[in-house]
Amino acid sequence: MPRGRYSLHDPHDHTPFADEHFQCAPGPSGWRYVSQLTASSGDHHGSVDLTLDELGRPIRLELHAANWQVRGAALDGVTWVRTDPTGTDAAEGNVRAHAFTGTSPAFLIATTRLLRLTPSSAATRVRLVTFTEPVLAPRTVDQSWALLKRETHGTDNGPLTVDEYQVTALDTGEQHAVHIAGDVVLAAPGIELEELESPPSVFG
Repeated sequence: MPRGRYSLHDPHDHTPFADEHFQCAPGPSGWRYVSQLTASSGDHHGSVDLTLDELGRPIRLELHAANWQVRGAALDGVTWVRTDPTGTDAAEGNVRAHAFTGTSPAFLIATTRLLRLTPSSAATRVRLVTFTEPVLAPRTVDQSWALLKRETHGTDNGPLTVDEYQVTALDTGEQHAVHIAGDVVLAAPGIELEELESPPSVFG
């Protein structure tokens, strides 16, 4: 069960955003990721709880940020309920999309589990619903994902397979690289892996 810490920052000006303390593991249903976020001041910033089924679909999502809350799942596309800080106003949303995304590295892993790309695969288009900080406002985005290469590196804990993805935002054409080993993001825009207590999980 990998556990560790990511530092999150603005990918454009590198302003620190939060530290995300996480643990994740494959399980009977598929894969689960839970984390707590702390601001640079040390204050609690939010949390992520994401469970995927064996096909990579989100069967349970719970996000907290700035006292806002989102609960969602794959249902007729993706469906969610967003609750305001007072807890009195809950708005339901539904979009014909494949999955969710957001600032957490969990969503990058989730997208790769859903797409199951190989280095010989063509670039694949995917529609996602992202929840933007700090009020978890929903927004639909279209991306293209391609697995550029897969390399195996020797480590003290045995071979480590690293996948390099190219992600393209289809509305702007902006491209960036994402490096993933198993269920851990090694590097991506706005994300740095700072600590890892055990090796990434290996998916079958």
